[in-house]
This record gives sequence, structure tokens and C-alpha cells, in this order.
Amino acid sequence: MKILVCISKTPDTTAKIAFTDNNTKFDESGVQWIINPYDEWYALVRAIELKEADASTVIHLVTVAGADADPIIRKALALGGDEAIRVNANSHDSFYIASQIADVAKQGGYDLVLTGKETIDYKGSSIGGMVAELLDQPFISLAAKLELAGTKATLTREIEGGEEICEAELPLVVSAQKGMAEARIPNMRGIMAARTKPLKVVEPVAADSLTTVSGFDLPPAKAGVTLVDPENVDELVRFLHEEAKAI
Repeated sequence: MKILVCISKTPDTTAKIAFTDNNTKFDESGVQWIINPYDEWYALVRAIELKEADASTVIHLVTVAGADADPIIRKALALGGDEAIRVNANSHDSFYIASQIADVAKQGGYDLVLTGKETIDYKGSSIGGMVAELLDQPFISLAAKLELAGTKATLTREIEGGEEICEAELPLVVSAQKGMAEARIPNMRGIMAARTKPLKVVEPVAADSLTTVSGFDLPPAKAGVTLVDPENVDELVRFLHEEAKAI
């Protein structure tokens, strides 16, 4: 079994967000970068669990990024990836990124491609479906559980009012969400081993970028809190009628 796990570099959830160049570029100065949590906690950890159940399983990682992503790739290797492939390109266009991942997947002959349901910065939730289309493979999105029996995968998706059970034959592309696995922390042995695990850098294949960023807007600043004396019922009623907004 060969599994390809897609990982992405995203800002830490506590990072202060700002933009430059007339709000057209994300200001990366002083930002701490992490593995996208959906890729790490669910897609990668589930792949590791599958390898623990079957020692013959091989886990490869793929990311589309510059050399500044190498530290987060090494962390993913420390968690349990066997080797990594970094496509040497910087792009925020989903189709371009999916094209690079699909090319890596075609060359590697993987049985299963796993990705998080979305990245926490752009929240496009589109990479998995595009990769599946480019590979001409089935795609199961927002999977909360994944079990394998030979070449058959059984997946559970959460739907309104219940669960949906899906079955598909490998090869298959899956996007993972909460419930797929539990987050792990790299141990010292894994950290030491990650230093020598292969990290292959490849140049991107020709692919179109179908979208461009015209600008970013920060959400409006939170309004101040107005305190009303609990004994002043009339004033409270006035606020509720005239100034309070429906949530």
C-alpha cells in the first residue's frame, strides 16, 4: 500500500494577520508557520495509523512550496512519513497546486491520496476534488472515518441528522476532517530520524493558474461593549429595540 499525504504550510492560528502592497499580499514578517492542522491531525495521522496496522504501507508526503516549507515537512516526517516530495513552486491557485500534486501522484502510483478538508488560511476546500478529477479517480470529501479491507475503502461522512457510509475501490482520493484521527506529537526518535529521511525537490510541471488575488480585507474591528445598569430596564429595552443587531 502506497499512501500520498498532501500537506500545506499555513500561519499559526495565533499569528497576527496583516497585509502589504495595498492589501494585495499577506505580510509574512514575524509569522510562525505550521503544518495545516487538517492535513496533520487527520490526513497524516490516519495514514500513520494505517501503516501501524500494516507495516508494508509506505507514506509519502507532498507539498507545493518554496524552501521555507522544509521545516514543516521535516516535522511531518518526524510524525511518521517515510519520505517527502516538495514541488518547488509558490502559488495560491488551487488548480495549479492540484495539477502539481496530481503529477506527483501519477508518477508514484499511489493507492490512496489523503488531504485535509481545507487549509485554515484560504479555506477553499477544493484541492482534493481537483486532484481526483485530474487523476480520474473517485473522491470522497469530508470523511470522518476511513477503514481499508484489501482494495475496498469504507468511509463515514457526517451529514445533517446522521451519518453516510460510502464504499469505494482503490485508488482513491479522500479529504479528511475531524474524527478521522487524533493529533499526535513527534517523539525524539521520530525527530532524529526525520533528519535523514529523503526530501526530494522537483520542479513544477506546466499548469495554468486560473485565479488571482485582487485584494484582502480584514474583518471590521469589534465594537465596544455597552454596559447597562440591571435596574435600568427601560434603557435595556431601548437598546434591544433600536441598537441591538440580530445574530
